[in-house]
Amino acid sequence: MVASTKIGLIKLSDGSTLKLKIFIVDVREAGFSPFGGVQLDVKTVGGVSVQSVPDELKKSMADKPLIPPEPPIDGWEIVDIKEQEPAIAEEIVETSKGRFLVRVVAEAVMVSRNMKYRTIHNEPVYWVSWVVKISWKPVQNP
Repeated sequence: MVASTKIGLIKLSDGSTLKLKIFIVDVREAGFSPFGGVQLDVKTVGGVSVQSVPDELKKSMADKPLIPPEPPIDGWEIVDIKEQEPAIAEEIVETSKGRFLVRVVAEAVMVSRNMKYRTIHNEPVYWVSWVVKISWKPVQNP
């Protein structure tokens, strides 16, 4: 049962803002843990999209070729993350030790952009590396 989700925002030094969303795909018991008596194997998946790009940056991309299906080797530059709000996904799961609230927090750690190629929206291509922090705790039955 999904408890809650929150889209993360990544504000970059070039004025762009990216969205990061994380999902819990599966949670399975994987033995004993000192954290509530059960070890949970949590599978996640996430994605990034552009929320906004400054108009002048979009104009500079209009005549660039579209990005090919595979990421190109050339044209990448690191962009600083100025501030961010993490993406969060929470789910309540039933285990042999009772109900647990599983929480996944995803935060961007690096962003790179490519100004030699554009998206169909005349935006630079962004590539984001993120980490997930997984935790769980018992919850009382309603």
